[in-house]
Amino acid sequence: MSAIISRGRLKLLGHRLRERLWVKPLVICLLSIANVFVAKLADDTDLAQFTPAISADSIESLLSIMASSMLVIATFAVGSMVSAYASASSTATPRSLRLVIADDVSQNALSTFIGAFIFSVVALTAVKNDYFESAGLFTLFILMAAVFSVVILTFLRWVDRIARLGRLGMTIDVVEKATADALKRRRDAPRLQGVPKRSQDAVGTAVFATSVGYVQHVDIAALQACAEKGKGRIVVTALPGTFAAPGQALAHVSDSPDGDTAIDCDQVIQSFVIGDDRTFQEDPRFGLVVLSEIAGRALSPAVNDPGTAIDVIGTLVRLFVLWNGSGAQETDEAPQFDRVEVPELAVTDLFDDAFTAIARDGAGAVEVAVRLQKALRSLALVGDSAMRGAAAYHGRLALARSERALDLPEDVATVRTVATLTQSAAFEQAS
Repeated sequence: MSAIISRGRLKLLGHRLRERLWVKPLVICLLSIANVFVAKLADDTDLAQFTPAISADSIESLLSIMASSMLVIATFAVGSMVSAYASASSTATPRSLRLVIADDVSQNALSTFIGAFIFSVVALTAVKNDYFESAGLFTLFILMAAVFSVVILTFLRWVDRIARLGRLGMTIDVVEKATADALKRRRDAPRLQGVPKRSQDAVGTAVFATSVGYVQHVDIAALQACAEKGKGRIVVTALPGTFAAPGQALAHVSDSPDGDTAIDCDQVIQSFVIGDDRTFQEDPRFGLVVLSEIAGRALSPAVNDPGTAIDVIGTLVRLFVLWNGSGAQETDEAPQFDRVEVPELAVTDLFDDAFTAIARDGAGAVEVAVRLQKALRSLALVGDSAMRGAAAYHGRLALARSERALDLPEDVATVRTVATLTQSAAFEQAS
């Protein structure tokens, strides 16, 4: 039961529902229907003595106008959103589509338009069948005016949003925000509230995946419950983002020393949520990969947009500065799950995800190569020892690629000069 109702599972379910386009419209539709029947409750009060009389014919006319117009606007909204989704997939990367679909403003707008349509249809049917009396008609009129006001404000806000939704700049911003949120969560809990991994070598009995896909969530609370029940320890091997397959170890379990109890391996497997795709919420490396893909597409010969690659490099610098910021380590308090060992993310892996593809694809563009060296120099100056080492390594690797790709000796000399500054910065900070 812990694997089903744990807080981590509920948060994962909430993220999944948020990404579904039908959830908010369904909720708003139900609320719209409920509002119609709320107006009927006014007929059971003395409100009719204090309210002006509202003609049923006037309400029918207004509801008819709203019903016909809302259906058209909702259809237009769906068409515009689909175009924006297609643009996001073609200009940035298909991996960013999930975040674009989860845009709150667009989902709220579509929900409002559909909800107003359902409200007007249900209310019009009720009015035509003389469902309301005087007080109910007045209350329905007030609700209708409120719905109409919300529709107007939502439409104005949505028009501004849809003009930018799916555009490359906004897609980069959306991916940056999702990656920053994931990095902050992992920075504040680098071991997912477990204990540090004691040994680099695998210790205990390996628990293998039973399906093929990517680890999307590790339920540490469920693993803790399994370990406590078996009086043993569990070492997590596959963090979120790891590709899992039969024969690939998800974790290693060590049973109780006295041999009286054993950890249920089936429950351990169920604590790992495996899906077809990587997700942004608990996989910071995926966000870095997506940003690198956007830069790689911009640097392709078909697009030839080094400015976007330079913009992505600046975004990556902001993310690594955030990762290296205050609060990067857990507090000295006892971890919440003391029987589960979890490895931390390696800075070298983060740098590989972020900069390797950009250095390869941008090696022949002097402006990109220079900007990359400057970005690595900035990270070497602000980072810790691990980040300095990674910045120096990628600086040398990027220089080697540029020396092979650039034809003009002056361009090579320019990149080499900036790369020297990167190595000097890493050395000075280390000393």
